[in-house]
Amino acid sequence: MDFFAAGNLLLALAYILQLLEGGPAWSLLSVINHNLTLASPIAYWLGAMRFFGRPVQLLRPLILFCVLYGLLQWLVQWGLGPTARYAMLAAMASLLFFVMTVTVIYGVRTFAKDLHGEMIFFALLISGICVLNALKFLKIMDGGLDALQMDSRFQLVFYIYMSTLATIVPPSIVWLVLRRLTDDLRNRAARDPLTDLLNRRGLVEALQQYFNTRSAVPAYLLLIDIDHFKNINDTYGHQAGDGVICHVAGLIRSTARRGDLTGRIGGEEFVAVCLETDEQGVMLLAERLRTKLESDVITLPGVIQPLRCTVTIGISPALYGAYGLEDALRQADAALYRGKAAGRDRVEVAMQSDSTVAQEPYAALAEG
Repeated sequence: MDFFAAGNLLLALAYILQLLEGGPAWSLLSVINHNLTLASPIAYWLGAMRFFGRPVQLLRPLILFCVLYGLLQWLVQWGLGPTARYAMLAAMASLLFFVMTVTVIYGVRTFAKDLHGEMIFFALLISGICVLNALKFLKIMDGGLDALQMDSRFQLVFYIYMSTLATIVPPSIVWLVLRRLTDDLRNRAARDPLTDLLNRRGLVEALQQYFNTRSAVPAYLLLIDIDHFKNINDTYGHQAGDGVICHVAGLIRSTARRGDLTGRIGGEEFVAVCLETDEQGVMLLAERLRTKLESDVITLPGVIQPLRCTVTIGISPALYGAYGLEDALRQADAALYRGKAAGRDRVEVAMQSDSTVAQEPYAALAEG
């Protein structure tokens, strides 16, 4: 918001200086006016980069640009005359807004897919400014400085369009920022803060979205529990325990297929919901995950000896909708309990009798 506000301030100062200038002329006010006119879209562009998470500065690029463009104005004025200097302003403005339009269109396909409609709207507005400045450049080259007179039809259209933008763009930017903040808060509410995996709420929402599609097929749920996790906490401390949880979460995320859902629903309990597969594919994925964790070495800061851990995995029957998540968790939990009782480091598939088995506490297996 600071970057966008700076852009609005620079543009307003440029228009004030243009009114004080009274018309095309070679003066300090004119040089500053041209600098501010071009610095404002640069501030907007930097603000957009900052909005999408790029770590950019504001003052240093703007100061550097103003110094360089001020020198360029002086060279063009004394080498080619005032018409060339004003034509250069229109050409540079058109080029800047063209770059902004291309960036917005690129964003629609990459980093801003979730803001598709909004980005298309901004691309149309920005491309309009680009076209008008290109036409302004052509008119100056054809008719000289007379093309800049305020009583011309083109200048009237140009300033009406720019005034309309000044009314539309600021509230649109505020709305866009609020939309991004809302999406960010919604995303935080759906994810586990330690691992960034989906939490229970996030799993339900993701499953609802999946099963609302026409191509949805039954899914399968893997309930994954770290073996002897209590011993890890007791021996190496809770910080090491958190490190193990993050390591396991990363391995689950990298092992799951693209499109599968991964989540953390408890202290050392994880979930993977396998989509677009069958029972055999689920078994292969579960076994691959188990063997990867069994063979992986975990190196943690402050822990001299590398750690190893294993997991026990329970697999639910087919899941036909988000409404069946809790029942699938109970059945996978019953299978997981059998795997723990049978020695851990195993993959167990839920049986038909598990549909009536209530979740049992691990009284005899409290150590995890």
